[in-house]
Amino acid sequence: MSEQQQPVFSIEKIYVKDLSIELPNAPQCFLEREAAQIEVQMGSSGTAVGEGTFEVVLTVTITARVGDKTQFLVEVAQAGIYLIQNVPEQEIEPIIAVACPNILFPYARETVSDCVTRAGFPPVLLAPVNFDAVYRQRLEAQQGAPREVPIQ
Repeated sequence: MSEQQQPVFSIEKIYVKDLSIELPNAPQCFLEREAAQIEVQMGSSGTAVGEGTFEVVLTVTITARVGDKTQFLVEVAQAGIYLIQNVPEQEIEPIIAVACPNILFPYARETVSDCVTRAGFPPVLLAPVNFDAVYRQRLEAQQGAPREVPIQ
């Protein structure tokens, strides 16, 4: 009976849910000598798909531009199915928002680098992300900025 009460967090499957790469200005983009400006956008979401089973998707979008022309655009939706059981309800959201993206990030990073390289460009290596800080910032933004209390 005590086994049923133990918290469970396990990875059931990690996979690429969606992958896209565009080179809208090929082949001219390969003639550019100027270094591209790289823009990174990232987001994650979690959905219950069964009793104690959740799908978490980390979406990474990389846009490389030289001037006003896009060299390439890569979008990766790296997903995972996780089993989360016997965990207090208030702890599930932080697990989905922090722990799961932390697990998915190295896979998404590798997929981005591989796609960019296969497209004929130098690899893009994403810097590590502190998903805990991102989650805390989102919570603070939702709750509003803390109010200052005057000291008398």
